[in-house]
Amino acid sequence: MIRLIITVICVIPIFILVYPFLFIEWIIGKFNRRSRDLSVLRVTQGICKYILWLSGTKVTVIGKENLPDEAALYVANHQSIFDILVMYKDMKDLTGFVSKNSMEKVPFFSDYMRFLYCLFLDRSDIKQGLQIILQAIDYVKKGISIAIFPEGTRNKGDALELLPFKEGSFKIALKSGCPIIPVTIAYDTDVFESHVPLLKKTRVIVEYGAPIYPKELSKEEQKGIGASCQEQIAKTLEKNLKLF
Repeated sequence: MIRLIITVICVIPIFILVYPFLFIEWIIGKFNRRSRDLSVLRVTQGICKYILWLSGTKVTVIGKENLPDEAALYVANHQSIFDILVMYKDMKDLTGFVSKNSMEKVPFFSDYMRFLYCLFLDRSDIKQGLQIILQAIDYVKKGISIAIFPEGTRNKGDALELLPFKEGSFKIALKSGCPIIPVTIAYDTDVFESHVPLLKKTRVIVEYGAPIYPKELSKEEQKGIGASCQEQIAKTLEKNLKLF
């Protein structure tokens, strides 16, 4: 409980300063959009590292050399709200996460997410989902990476039993031609969800797999790319959980 209270107290000033910060970045963007985007990215990565440190979450990264210099589609298993923090701190360049549409209703946070090119997906609306995929493809073509959790929601069961990956998520790479980076996130304990409102010191292993280039795959391999990535992440997850 003490760890949670300290984390909340230290994070509150960040939320208070969101709008002044975004206003300054908006002005910078009027003169140089690229400078604004990189500034928001680096500040956000600093915040991610700060929150992880406050919460006692120690992250070990494997395969960081696999992060490409070009825009990519990052696909990861999803166990915790901390998944975004442990991934985002490593991104080389602009990266937008695909999030559930309920996050769009959160004051302050949703505005910040828009500055980071995040997209809000309504899983119950097929038409809106298609629009989000098309927007993501457009972002990638403009050099902005996209990160998505193809399970569709947090896996609240056995960490090794991944939910089926939604093949539609991979259209972003298939249509844009960008590389796919499989991301495996393994926790030795649950950081937060299973013992709300407590925060526990946790070790995390994040492994970035080798880039998968859709154009190098056969049509059959492209059709099953989601299942293939799921199998790869599941095997890596099983391997890394043994390291704790």
